[in-house]
Amino acid sequence: MSAQAGAATDAVTQDQSLDRRFMALALSLGRRGLGRTWPNPAVGAVIVKDGVIVGRGWTQAGGRPHAEIEALRRAGAAASTATLYVTLEPCSHHGKSPPCADAVIAAGISRVVSALEDPNPEVAGAGHARLRAAGIAVDVGIGAAEARHDHAGHILRFTAGRPHVLLKLAIAADGKAGAAGRRPVAITGEAVRDRVHLLRAQSDAIMIGIGTALADDPLLTCRLPGMAKNSPVRVVADSMLRLPPKSRLVQSAHDTPVWALAGMRAPQHAELNLLASGVEVLRSPDSADPLDLVDALELLAAKGVTRLMVEGGPTLAGAFLAADLVDEAILFHSAKVVGPDGIDALDGGAMTALRQRLNRIGTEPVGPDRQESQESYERK
Repeated sequence: MSAQAGAATDAVTQDQSLDRRFMALALSLGRRGLGRTWPNPAVGAVIVKDGVIVGRGWTQAGGRPHAEIEALRRAGAAASTATLYVTLEPCSHHGKSPPCADAVIAAGISRVVSALEDPNPEVAGAGHARLRAAGIAVDVGIGAAEARHDHAGHILRFTAGRPHVLLKLAIAADGKAGAAGRRPVAITGEAVRDRVHLLRAQSDAIMIGIGTALADDPLLTCRLPGMAKNSPVRVVADSMLRLPPKSRLVQSAHDTPVWALAGMRAPQHAELNLLASGVEVLRSPDSADPLDLVDALELLAAKGVTRLMVEGGPTLAGAFLAADLVDEAILFHSAKVVGPDGIDALDGGAMTALRQRLNRIGTEPVGPDRQESQESYERK
């Protein structure tokens, strides 16, 4: 290889390295919006000119302004001839705000590096095409694997008609999740509790079953300092609407939304009582008891939910695994022992399904406990 060719190769390698570095920053910025932007995706954007970052943005709470608009606002006139790094294709359609692609063109951006094409059929490549038609260079694919992970809920909502499902379980050293008689027991420590509250804040909604609601009377909010406003919608799989009006969930429904997923056979008077307390009732067209989880997830997706955290105990966890609806799992392992009369975290079939359908991607200590993270093989 000639010296000239070698120098050209080094320059390309350096450019690719810079692209990856700036896209990594955009991805990090986008994660700030997780759990707060639905039904819109949590996108991140960075504007770079002559190697200097001149604008940064991420999708704001409620889904607007979009990340590109925030980054362009911060960049101002410096956006002209700059490069925009964005974790998802800029939109090309008129929704509640004008197309981001038009704003990018108007700002004079000369190059766009986009991690993914948007699966939303109203976009689906049209944003990239509009940018190219305006003479902007468009490169797609840098950071694609990470972006698919961060935007998994948005992708699944359009490709499968359901949200991304994260299963969270706390498991004692003897495989138990609770004491006999469904009595709650502290399995993990304070560090795990804080981690779980952060996971709640990054979720659009959190689901438990009616058994857990009756046994534990949980609140399910995010109680990290200053983050109560980031609490997810609380969802109870409650086919016959047995959720007590005096429960902490119902009593706090006017502060943080509570949705009850019910079957068609649930009594009307129970629905009226919950509605009067501020609980929204979503009835599945399938009258079966327990609920059909596919129908339930379709109802949540129709409401705009993209990221669902399932925190509802062994029965609900087993049902999601049996239906092959778990995309990601976080298992918190403790050294504590509950005892032979305790409730298994998962029965044998559910544990087998977990191991067969999810791939362990890593473990890390969380205080005295251990977090095991797993993802669907299809997402690897």
